[in-house]
Parts: sequence; structure tokens; C-alpha cells
Amino acid sequence: MLGPIAFLAGCTVIVAAKDPSPAAKDSNGPGAPLGWQGIVTVDGTSYEYLGTGSATLPRLPNLQPAKPLTVTYDSQYSNFSFAAGPVIITASFLSSVLPDDLCRTSIPLSYLTTSVQSTDNSTHEVQFYSDVNSAWAASENNVTIQWDLHEGSNKTNESGTASAGVSSVYSWFVYLQQPYEFAEEMDVPLWGNFTYSSSPMGAQNFTVQSGFSGDLRYQYVMQHSLQAVVDTEYRSPATREPVFAYAHDFGLISSASVRYTIGSVQQPIVRFLTSQGVVPLQPWWAQCYGDIFQMINFHFNDFRQTQTLASQFENRLKVEVETYYAADMAMVYSNSTPSTLPPYINGSQGFNGTDQYGNQYAFEPGNGYGFLDPRNFSGIAIPDIEEAEAYYSIVALSARQVMGAYTLAIPPSSGKGNASSNATEPLMFQKEISSNGNTNTVDVMYPAMPFFLYANPNLLRYNLEPLIQNQEGGFYPNDYSMHDLGSHYPNATGHVEGNDEYMPVEESGNMILMAYAYYTFTNDAAYLRSHYPLLRRFASYLTLYSLTPGYQLSTDDFAGRLANQSNLAIKGIVGIAAMSEIARVCEDADRAANYSATASSFYTQWEKLAMDPSGSHTLLAYQSRSSYSLLYNTYPALLLNLSVIPSSLYQKQSSFYPSVSQMFGIPLDNRHSYTKSDESMWTAATCEPETRRLFVNGLGYWLNSTSTDGPFSDLFETTGQGYYGGRPEIVEFRGRPVVGGHFSLLALQRARMLRGE
Repeated sequence: MLGPIAFLAGCTVIVAAKDPSPAAKDSNGPGAPLGWQGIVTVDGTSYEYLGTGSATLPRLPNLQPAKPLTVTYDSQYSNFSFAAGPVIITASFLSSVLPDDLCRTSIPLSYLTTSVQSTDNSTHEVQFYSDVNSAWAASENNVTIQWDLHEGSNKTNESGTASAGVSSVYSWFVYLQQPYEFAEEMDVPLWGNFTYSSSPMGAQNFTVQSGFSGDLRYQYVMQHSLQAVVDTEYRSPATREPVFAYAHDFGLISSASVRYTIGSVQQPIVRFLTSQGVVPLQPWWAQCYGDIFQMINFHFNDFRQTQTLASQFENRLKVEVETYYAADMAMVYSNSTPSTLPPYINGSQGFNGTDQYGNQYAFEPGNGYGFLDPRNFSGIAIPDIEEAEAYYSIVALSARQVMGAYTLAIPPSSGKGNASSNATEPLMFQKEISSNGNTNTVDVMYPAMPFFLYANPNLLRYNLEPLIQNQEGGFYPNDYSMHDLGSHYPNATGHVEGNDEYMPVEESGNMILMAYAYYTFTNDAAYLRSHYPLLRRFASYLTLYSLTPGYQLSTDDFAGRLANQSNLAIKGIVGIAAMSEIARVCEDADRAANYSATASSFYTQWEKLAMDPSGSHTLLAYQSRSSYSLLYNTYPALLLNLSVIPSSLYQKQSSFYPSVSQMFGIPLDNRHSYTKSDESMWTAATCEPETRRLFVNGLGYWLNSTSTDGPFSDLFETTGQGYYGGRPEIVEFRGRPVVGGHFSLLALQRARMLRGE
């Protein structure tokens, strides 16, 4: 599993997980194949390092693939290095995660920097080539695409000649000839512009051209330059595949680099229901930078500052992972002499071993149970993986995926929206990528919450604000929380008929817990006071229905409805406990006491209903004997210091999970062998260090071993090759923001620090 290389308005572009060379791929849909080509020519020989365009050309003796050397990623970059004759090529993809910088965060563009470095201390003739195809702007092969070339803000369609100075930014704009505003198909926006930009950057010769992919690539490989022609024969992606290219000729050099920026820009960006009707909202970057040309120019020239800010977040992430594990390392050493191991079952295929800490384990590749303690055959953490290292890999890979699902918008102006809109702060909209495309899905926001609590709690408030405005504005008729703000992004038009997906306990608990979590991390009591009536409405529903939720869906709706789910009920109970604290902050002592008493009473009853007769663990549902599930909804009680759940429950669950573990972690519940990565990490945060290590290392092991070929999936099989989960139909969750839940350990560490623990 490799890191993403760019984010385009809900269309995550990723690196093929099983290929050491990068290739652009739409993570979410089966639309036209994306083309992103990169070639570096050294002393007359061209080396392809990005894409597969050479496959469409005749065999050329001076064209060959660059030899992959290394692949690395962190929270900001995915980096690839290649051998190309006497030079090393490095392709560095930067999609910055800057949660404290709203303006830069709102820019929907990513960077690619391609550099060469001589390995023989000599200079070499070096040229760079890159193109993108029109499929980036279309979900189908048979729609007509149009394009323009701009030098700065000036259209230069009559010629592709680059005659300006070194600082000029050139941009290809590629768009549907017949756009459909606020519409998507196969997760591809059907309005706005796909943009690809570059600049001369000191090259001796800089040329641009559009045209048939085969012609341009052949022209470049044979001549090492382009013809400065803009093709005006607008057509579909399937008709003589149009591409949009740049070529840089640096002459004799020992090192050089070129920069490209890529993105999908929609303006306006979201439709939002207000008291004045449905209004279009502009992207937040328009308030920061002006028009699209000014935004592209700023972003292109801001590269060094963006790098500096990105490195600050990355350094903070590494330090805080190290700090967490320095204080809370799993106990893996023993002073006792190990006794003689029993012979392992099916020992002809399996084997015994000793991990890096001196603990003995058994492993048999023919089963799905993974690595076992040979004394009792319960699961143990993957040997030879440092937990801190595994956890860093998980959160580093998750950060860009979280932020790629969100857009920041300018609130409705005075007189055109709700009176509570604050023009000095953005509204934040989330797309439920790949699963169904809802806008601001509450039970997708909720599992992503740990990232925002860790990175910038204000982002959680900006994300909650559109939902709160809708429900406080009288646009939602039900007494419980709405499921989402719109059936398909970017339409935040709500559900005035109240016919959204029915998850009342799930979403009401989520809203209360997110609101209280924001307060806990910011001490913003005014926020709770201003929304107290709405939160009381949700709490009233939980008081009536959370102990016995009935036949409802939980956030794991792909698993289907199930009556009286233990984990769903405990969410409602923890939500009521949080409501007691909210009432206390709002100086409503009577209700605070009432909510507290209700939560305590419900918990006592819940434990009797939810506990397996053996007393070792909780059940999937009250009526489902010999069942189990991950009890991840106890995590907020720990995170928010709510005393409703006793430590004995956490200890029981922590002891139980290893008994049902599989190769890539612990299944979500006993009905299936799949698991959820976000919910696994929430659960891990509630466990003793040894069991936590089992969760973390299992997910880290999956990252290295999975057969999935997309971005970080949060739903996968814990057995076999770790493929996408789901039965009987495979459910391919790709690139979803719920991976923000992987930050559960860091959010918990931050909460404890704020409490002075």
C-alpha cells in the first residue's frame, strides 16, 4: 500500500499498490483511464518514470522504463526514485496537510516535483516531459471535452509558444463542453476545471502543446521538445486521446528540477439550503486569493513555504507518536525463563519462533489466525514489527486521505443565509467518498473525529456548523439527528421531509459526543450554550431509545439492521453521560443530575443485557448468545473522561480480543471475518498495551501485505489476502475520511495532556 499522489475534489488519485512505479488511477470509479505521463531524457535516451503511455508507441530504441529504486511516504509526500542511466530521477508528490492554515488547506491543488541528479559527477543533456489526458475532467469516454491554455490569466489558445520569463505560470484548463453544475458521476465533478500547471523554471527552452497522445509523446521522444501548438479539435477522451503537455530543456546540467501543479477546481463549490432558499457557496480560497488564476499562481509560487509548513506538521506527528509510545509502551519483556513449548498443531507446515522482544510464538500459514501464543493459542502482535513504527505508518498514510474529503466554503452573505452564519469562518463540507457520496454524513464525520481533535478542533466545529444550521433552522422535522446534509455531494440541501437514512440512536449520540469533544479540547463553553436546545432534543431521544435501540442500523450499515446491538446501545448511554456534562457547562444543574443518573442506571442494566453468560466479553446484540463485536463506542468515554464505564469492562474486553484475532486484526463481529480499521483503532485505544499492540501491528501488517490495489480501505478481510470486506457482495470502501479514526491514540494523548494527566 502506497500513499496517494493527488486529491481532486473527492476523486482520490493513488499509486498502484503492487507496482513500484507510479501510475495515476481514479480510486473511486470505473471511468475513463486517467493518464499522467512523465519522461526524462538524458543524453538522448528517454526514461519513462510516470504512467504507461509508452505502451501505445511503436518500439523505440531510445525509450525505456526508468528503473525503480525506492518508494517512501509520510503525512505530506509520496516519493519515488529511479535510475535513469547516469542520473537519479526523483518524483515527489506533495499534497500538504496544514490543518491550522485555512487558506492553504482550501486550495484544491497538489504538487509534483521531478528532479534529476547526476551520479557520475558529470554534466548531461537533460529534458523533461509530462502530460495529462482529458479523462481527468470526464467520467465517461463519449462526452466532449474542451480545453484552454493560459499564461497567467491570459488565454493563449492560438499558440503554445512559451515566450514569457522564468516566473510565468502556464495552465491547461480542461473541462466538459456541457457542464452540469453541482453534479457528479462516478465521483467525478461534472462542472469546473481540471487544471495542470507548470513554469519555465530556468529551462533553456520551454514548450507546451496539446494534441493526440501518440503524436505528442512520439514527437517528444524523437525531438526532445514540443511544437508549440494548441489543438482546437475538441473531442471525447476516447477519440484520438487528447493530452496536454509541457517540455523543459535544461541543456547540460548535473542537477535540475521542474514543478507541476494539478487539481480540480469548482466555483461555486457547494449548494446550501438556507432560510433564503438554496444558495451557491464560493470556495474559501476565493476569499484568500481572489480568482482562479490568482489562486493557481499563489499556490505554484508558494511551494517553498508550503514545504516548510508541511515539514512542521510532519515533525510534530513523528514527535508525538514517539512521545506516546515512550510513555505507554506495551509490556513485552519477561524476567522468567520460558518453559518448554508444546508441539505446534500441524507442525509440519507451521513453526515456532521468537520475536524481537524474546517472546515465543507459533505460526501456521494455512490458517487465518496469524501469530499465536503457543501456550494458549490466543493471538499475539505480529513479531518483528515495532508498534510505534507501525502506528506512525498508519497515521502518516491516513492524514492526506482525511483532508482530501473536505472542502471549505464561504458562508452565505448577510441577507442570503441564516443569521448565525459567521463570515470570518468557513463552513466545512465532507464528501462520503466511495460508499455513497452523501454530504456531511454524521457517522462518517464521527469516526474521523480523532484526527480533528488532534490536528485542529476548530475544523470539527466548522464541519458540524452546516448540520446545526439546518436543524436549528427548522429544515429537519424529526426529533433525532439527521443522518446527513444531502443525498449526494456537493448538494447540502438537507432532508426537509425527514426521509434520510434511519440511524436515530447512532447519529443523535454522534452529534452530542462531537459537540462535547469540541468543548473538551477548546473550553469553548459558549458553543455548547448556543446549541444547548438542539443537543437536549437529541438527548431526549437517547433517553427514550438508547438502552434498547430496537431494529436499527448502526454506522456499520453495510452489515445490515440488527435489534438491540450492544455497541449501539453503549453509544447512546455514553452520549447521555456527555449530555450531563454539557448541562453542567450550561449551568443547568437539575438536568445535569438527571442525565447523569439516567446514564448510570442505563449502564447497570446494559451490562446485564450485553454481557456474555461467561462474563468474559460483551455480545454483538442482547439476544445473540455466543457472539461478540468490537466495543469501539466505549472509546469516547475514555477520551472525554466520562466515568460512566468502569475500568473492569475495558479490562475484560482487552483480555477477550486476542482469543478471536486473525491474521490482520480482530473481526468487527462474529458474523463476518472482515474488520474496520477506524473502529479497530478506536478499540485499540481502550485496551491494555499488549492488546493494543495486537491491533496496531495487525493493521500495519495488512498495509504491507494486502492484495487491495486502492487507497487506504477502512473495510477489509482479516484473513486470506486481506481483500476488501463484505458478504455476499464485496464492499470496496476506498479513500474514505473515516481513517481519521486512526488518530485515536494521539487524540487520547492530547486529551490527557489537556487534563494535566
